[in-house]
Amino acid sequence: MKIAITTHVFTTGPGQDFRDYLISQKTEKLLFIGQPLFFASHIVGPSYYLYTKGKLTKQVVTPNLNIPLIIKYVRCFMLTLFWGVKFINDYDLFVGCNDLNAFVGLILKKLGRVKKCVYYVIDYNPKRFDNIVLNHLYHWLDHVCVKYCDETWNLSPRMEEGRKKFFNVSSRTQKLVPIGIWYKRIRVPPFARIKRNSAVFAGHLIEKQGIQNILQAIPEIIKVKPDFIFEIFGDGEFKPTLEALTIRLNIQEHVKFHGYIQDHTDLEEKISKGAFAFALYDKYDAKGNFTFTYFADPGKIKLFLACGLPVLLTDVSYNAHDLVAAKCGLLIGRGRKSISSTAIKLLKDPTLLKMYKKNARDYAKRFDWPIIFESLSR
Repeated sequence: MKIAITTHVFTTGPGQDFRDYLISQKTEKLLFIGQPLFFASHIVGPSYYLYTKGKLTKQVVTPNLNIPLIIKYVRCFMLTLFWGVKFINDYDLFVGCNDLNAFVGLILKKLGRVKKCVYYVIDYNPKRFDNIVLNHLYHWLDHVCVKYCDETWNLSPRMEEGRKKFFNVSSRTQKLVPIGIWYKRIRVPPFARIKRNSAVFAGHLIEKQGIQNILQAIPEIIKVKPDFIFEIFGDGEFKPTLEALTIRLNIQEHVKFHGYIQDHTDLEEKISKGAFAFALYDKYDAKGNFTFTYFADPGKIKLFLACGLPVLLTDVSYNAHDLVAAKCGLLIGRGRKSISSTAIKLLKDPTLLKMYKKNARDYAKRFDWPIIFESLSR
């Protein structure tokens, strides 16, 4: 097959995972176009990569320009369309990760350059932008893509429900394609070799992640488990605030900031040595709007589970109660008492912890990326 993928880039995401899967399958021709997210100034600029039977044959990277947001949108759209017209001819499949990219696919299909166009919805929110014009444009494009693309791949069932509830938009071509993990790549140590006194967080260090709530619960936890360690993997603008809070609470010996780890294999190895993980999400933001997490499928939950870590999480993600039913997740509130009491429950009971860790790994197995992608061709 000849396949094109276009996606926006901040860290790795489903578009890159689909690319890696196709490379492993030695797809005849593969065009991958990456556009940096508009606020991601540290990412290299718009780029494309051409693969032939799994081998990279050509790549071009352009500068990431510091220009106004609306101009970035136009530039992103025009570059994707230009590269599409230049390289895509008689392709079997075009996968656009977000509506702007999928709209380019519809144009190329209209021109007869692709046979099938897929709209892969990486994030969705009724109020995607504060700017009214941008928000209207986003949803207009979303509706067009859902209506005219051959298939729409949603990360969670709430995306389809949200379109129907808020905009009365529906389509029989919508499919559930959840976030996956590279299950076989992750090597989980035996229970005897894990750090049974440690909990883990991995991700972008911003206020809404609730890491400050976990830090405030640590004084209660160490009263029962004095050797408790909270390991934080990631970086972000909220890190100095978290470091200051750690000092103010006098818990420096119980918190380790590991920073951002770029290599996923290395990150997985480090995380898998922990006992359990935290994932605190909010349903609404400070303005009372739905958060993106409510409609999405948080990737780090799958990462934690695949690394054999049960997850202590708030009741926000669509699969929260599934994890509880599978005994690989425990619901918590964002208050320190709820956090500390639930953490202590696992820390004090090695038999319970061992069972939950096994269940986490078993639950994650169904989300191996090859299983997900192969199911789409049936």
